[in-house]
Amino acid sequence: MYTQSIDLPQDPGDLPRDPRPGARAASTAADARREADFEASIAADRKIEPQDWMPADYRKTLVRQISQHAHSEVVGMLPEGNWVTRAPSLKRKAILLAKVQDEGGHGLYLYSAAETLGTSRAEMVDALHAGKAKYSSIFNYPTRTWADVGAIGWLVDGAAIMNQIPLCRCSYGPYARAMIRVCKEESFHQRQGYDIMLTLARGTAEQKAMAQESLDRWWWPVVMMFGPPDSDSVHSGRTMAWGIKRVSNDALRQKFIDATVPQAELLGLTIPDPMLAWNAERGHYDHGPIDWDEFWRVVNGEGPCNRERLADRVAAHEKGAWVREAAMAHARKRAGAQSRAAA
Repeated sequence: MYTQSIDLPQDPGDLPRDPRPGARAASTAADARREADFEASIAADRKIEPQDWMPADYRKTLVRQISQHAHSEVVGMLPEGNWVTRAPSLKRKAILLAKVQDEGGHGLYLYSAAETLGTSRAEMVDALHAGKAKYSSIFNYPTRTWADVGAIGWLVDGAAIMNQIPLCRCSYGPYARAMIRVCKEESFHQRQGYDIMLTLARGTAEQKAMAQESLDRWWWPVVMMFGPPDSDSVHSGRTMAWGIKRVSNDALRQKFIDATVPQAELLGLTIPDPMLAWNAERGHYDHGPIDWDEFWRVVNGEGPCNRERLADRVAAHEKGAWVREAAMAHARKRAGAQSRAAA
């Protein structure tokens, strides 16, 4: 869900080694010892911290995943921010504002976690704005009605929780610790969305129809959120071996479907999958085929809102330049005052 490619700066571990006689052998032996210690830590389920030695590929995989996760949180503010001024009541507006603010905070936690791996926030943001970095494909779909705000909370955040709870046990310490707080706040978001859907489903016939229409549009994109089938997932094997990822794409998808079907039944809404049926032998719901062509089309930039989302993100960054510059000027001024006082 958060493991698509990103261009990365050269890692120190990839630089040429000391050419002096004997240096390569000594370095290779030292690397072998560090590699063994790293693998022992992974096997013992101990956390890897920023100051610890880690393989270059482990570092790159983490930067790719964490930065994409951060981008997803920030871009994810856009579909719902579209409804802040149109929320149906002051209470709903306040709740939605709090949720959008939370998503921005999640992005900040995650950018900070990625920075501990030696990459800068500016590099990550530049990669996003240049189209080199990905964010979750789900945020390239439009929010056409108020019910979509409910569907995002119920389904999108519900799917995110399924993916993120195992990340609280990620082998990289800063990422795991950031996810603990993120998951607590996402659980609020999921309840908020379900409450909107419940209110609509128990409202007028028109309101229930709005909720059903929203579910019809969001169901399959959300099911795709967990990423391609395990057989086609490029990164899953390695990330699971390293303890970054704990549960496979298909297992997470199945868990989400199993949990969501009873919730839809309680709402009195119908999941738009005629092949959805309980399989007593497997102890899970069977579901229809997923349109992976659409998934890859959206991932590769041809979704309904890909260009709009990226343009809005770039515009917001450019308009906020004066705020960043003012903050830096204030920090320099304060540091100078403290330095003079200390002298």
